[in-house]
Amino acid sequence: MSEPRGLEGGLTNYGDAAFSAYLRRSFARSMGYSSAMLKKPVVGITWTASGFNNCHRGVPELIEAVKRGVLAAGALPLDFPVISLGEVYLNPTSLMFRNLMAMDVEEMIRAQPMDAVVLVGGCDKTVPALLMGAASAGKPAILLVTGPMSTGRYQGERLGACTDCRRFWAQYRAGRLDEAGIGRIEQNLATTEGTCAVMGTASTMAILGETLGLMLPGSAAIPAVHADRLRAAEASGRRAVELIGSELTIDRIVTRGSLENALRVLLAVGGSTNAVVHLTALAGRLGLGLPLELLNRLSEETPVLVDLKPTGDNYMEDFHAAGGVPAVLRRLADRLDRDTRTITGERLDEWIAAADPWLDPGIIRPIDKPIQAEGGLVALFGSLAPHGALVKRAAADPAMFEREGRAVVFASLQDLARRIDDPALDVAADDFLVLQHAGPKACGMPEAGYLPIPAKLARAGVKDMVRISDARMSGTAFGTVVLHVSPEAAAGGPLGLVRSGDRIRLSVRGHRLDLLVPDDELARRRATYRPAVLVDGTRGWARLYREHVLGPEHGCDLDFLQRRPT
Repeated sequence: MSEPRGLEGGLTNYGDAAFSAYLRRSFARSMGYSSAMLKKPVVGITWTASGFNNCHRGVPELIEAVKRGVLAAGALPLDFPVISLGEVYLNPTSLMFRNLMAMDVEEMIRAQPMDAVVLVGGCDKTVPALLMGAASAGKPAILLVTGPMSTGRYQGERLGACTDCRRFWAQYRAGRLDEAGIGRIEQNLATTEGTCAVMGTASTMAILGETLGLMLPGSAAIPAVHADRLRAAEASGRRAVELIGSELTIDRIVTRGSLENALRVLLAVGGSTNAVVHLTALAGRLGLGLPLELLNRLSEETPVLVDLKPTGDNYMEDFHAAGGVPAVLRRLADRLDRDTRTITGERLDEWIAAADPWLDPGIIRPIDKPIQAEGGLVALFGSLAPHGALVKRAAADPAMFEREGRAVVFASLQDLARRIDDPALDVAADDFLVLQHAGPKACGMPEAGYLPIPAKLARAGVKDMVRISDARMSGTAFGTVVLHVSPEAAAGGPLGLVRSGDRIRLSVRGHRLDLLVPDDELARRRATYRPAVLVDGTRGWARLYREHVLGPEHGCDLDFLQRRPT
């Protein structure tokens, strides 16, 4: 246990420690603090709000509530800015900047004088970036998420970003919705502060943060506009003060057992494929492996229990009212490592025992009456994905799980945009759409794996096709979409060797994805193949990222930020 140092921790190096402390106090006094306040322990609070981040519109109010809790518990709260990642505002993709934010968080926690930190954020890549950075920084930290949006309404129907946005956009592309209709939907999809109202990546990562024991129990799913969200913020501030000097740092809390718990919960809630990348990155920061084979083992024995879009019919506000994460943990209790530690100092079994026993069985199903008998995600391996790929089984059409198809290949996102709606495109409903050069090295691994159905097929009523890529997919999306194919095309993976007309075999049951092309033909193609890199990596962050980013099986982290496995 370390003693709190407050503002005198980590002094600026002027060659005279006493002078450094004197100068720091002098400058702090310019902000109006009293001598008594300057002697208190310090709790840092991450400021992730931005005019380019609608999900974090409520962060300033949350921070004020956190400060109340910190002050009431006898410490000095100091907020500090870190990079803000507004999911839909970043080019080429937010994942490319997750690691940059994690580095920012790590360095600012380490460089500035704080005894503990409250990690405030919510959007897709923000929560993993906060946790990755804080895990590497090694100071006591507690997570506080912004909470999900409330739903909107359109012609009597509830709307929630962004599963419904994709459904209506597909109708618009198919000609079943006009300009006026899609415009009205646009106005009603996202009507409050907070993250997406469905089981997208933001909601998934909040749920996993609670499962890992890194935030207060019951706080992951509180709606952004609910007063309980502010009460959770105040309580998080108080708890941060109690963490000062303790050994409850992220690297002491997150273990193989808690990571396995997180994977089980991810499968049970029908969560985002992106969460596999983020959990793997966090595990890598701690020197803990998280192989895709483990995901498959757990998936075969963990049913989907939560009835939420995109795999069900409901929204995050319903999940919260149904009992939230504590209810899911109670359902899965016999399959969890309940001896794992949490941010409150209790074990997970104590959290489960203390939770309200009531839950809504229509939203959070019993183990023997699941939405699906098997977990929502499956890892695939084979000649097309030697290092693995993912499919969100819970959001796909089972009729497409065991089949062979002809490849229709798009060499890049630009090629996809140019040809996907061409009436002359040679494509049929039973073909496999293949997108190349959309992985981390090529262009930052955008959420482009949810390839649009070609317009002529969409107008004919086709709603789903097998789609394969080295890209990602939003957790809010649905369809028979194979993602994260690794090695990616730009790293020389076999995906880059696929040509239109090739045959590909998919077996979700067998966990296989194979390219049915003879080895000698692939060798001829490889001899002349030149990987495409579509983001300028000649300078700055893009260059560092491209030179050091790992594949999705390692969490797409930078190689030099990972800890050697223990």
